[in-house]
Amino acid sequence: MATDGRITKRTIEEAEKLAGLAFTDAEREQIVQGVPLPLALYERRRRVTLPNDLAPALRFDPRLPGTELACEERCVRSAEDPGPLPEADEDLAFAPVTKLSRWIERRALTSERLTRLYLERIAKLGPRLECVVTVTAEHALAQARRADAEIAAGRWRGPLHGIPWGAKDLLDTAGIVTTWGATPYRDRVPERDAAVVRRLDEAGAVLVAKLALGELAQGDVWFRGMTRNPWNPAQGSGGSSAGSAAATAAGLVAFSIGSETLGSITNPSMVCGVTGLRPTFGRVPRTGSMVVAWSLDKLGPICRSAEDAALVLAAIHGADPGDPASVALPFEFDATAPVRGLRVGFVRDWFASPFVTDAERLALDRLREAGLDLAEFELPDLPYESVIVVLQVEAAAAFEELTLTDRDEELRQQQPSAWPNTLRLARLVPAVEYVQMLRIRTRMLEVARDLFEEFDVLVGPGMGSTLAFLTNATGHPSLTLRAGFREDGTPAAVTLHGRLFDEGRLCRVGIELERRLGVQERRPQLA
Repeated sequence: MATDGRITKRTIEEAEKLAGLAFTDAEREQIVQGVPLPLALYERRRRVTLPNDLAPALRFDPRLPGTELACEERCVRSAEDPGPLPEADEDLAFAPVTKLSRWIERRALTSERLTRLYLERIAKLGPRLECVVTVTAEHALAQARRADAEIAAGRWRGPLHGIPWGAKDLLDTAGIVTTWGATPYRDRVPERDAAVVRRLDEAGAVLVAKLALGELAQGDVWFRGMTRNPWNPAQGSGGSSAGSAAATAAGLVAFSIGSETLGSITNPSMVCGVTGLRPTFGRVPRTGSMVVAWSLDKLGPICRSAEDAALVLAAIHGADPGDPASVALPFEFDATAPVRGLRVGFVRDWFASPFVTDAERLALDRLREAGLDLAEFELPDLPYESVIVVLQVEAAAAFEELTLTDRDEELRQQQPSAWPNTLRLARLVPAVEYVQMLRIRTRMLEVARDLFEEFDVLVGPGMGSTLAFLTNATGHPSLTLRAGFREDGTPAAVTLHGRLFDEGRLCRVGIELERRLGVQERRPQLA
């Protein structure tokens, strides 16, 4: 092999091993003759600055040709009375949005009081859990006072008006540092709000903190340390919406926004025992959000109940010009609608795994008791994990600057499974293989279409379900919720998966399941 930078037949022969190919000697000679042109094009292209948010001229759509969706824009809250305002601050801190919003609407509780309560808890518990990057106290109090004045004047904006929330620190906030959890970007200050931040501001919500994420949305380790699980601070909180899940579980915010490319809402919601809604791909615009993979990234709420998640989604969904993949489809939700008779599919072997708890298996019984029709299904044999390659290749393009400038060495995590090595390896994936993986993804869309022609909802346990790969690849929505607890006192979870743009039905099933499991009131014990 040449050591002076020249490409020889020996170079090609070694490269064949990475691509899983075997050419003849004559074929290698021809390849060597053709190498100069693409190399020159690569060099010219790298002189062009490509910011993280510049999308490629390709757009993934989870809807196969011929897909028809019928729904109307409406969001109906449950009619349950929240009862009197609790005397204990901790009871307020852990109350769901469904109750907090009615107390604020009735002026039994002010947004300023609730905001100050959460800011106090953030100051006390945030450093212990390593879940907060930036506290936005002055900004939050100004928003809270504005909300109280508007409500007092009869201008109530809706169920999120005056409700304090936290943003995963990959959502841009104008004039407020947005770090992506990574040292190279820890001083990054955006000029504009992300679309989701803007929509929550329009809904009257109060931003109290930017919450930690694993660096560049991987894992639960960021530039200051590891985000902790409130149920057991010796453990990590799961990734990468680590701070969003931990802060919500610990009663530091009423709800938060997370993101998922492959498990980043689902996983920390399982670990921290909160309710995480990963919407349909394209349902929530990602304008102003750090990109990991253009065809896989989704933004969604992390809350304390399924109804809370629906209320937040109602405020943030819809198309935005800055995200070409975002879709203008109505969100239809009625918390009072019945679920009896809906068809639920599950794979028996997944629930028989020794890693699955009795609490997760009990969820199947509770669904049956609610009158849902459960039946087994089997998945066709496909390489569902191939979506990982798609993610890694797109991430290597999104973070190319780090690799080419060696700034990846500034990242805290440097083990073989961490971003620096992953991004380097992804540059060696043949373009043909990336395209073939996308074709496998079309097969997955066909599998999902067939499943959801038979079932309204699919259910899987917290661990060991192939549905996480399938539905992330196809863009179908999921709802993760607390099922119970493990022997060590940490939460166990199940995940429901629904039809495209059918989050309303998914949340209705989640509401019924949470009610029948009866484990939502338990709180982590934090001194």
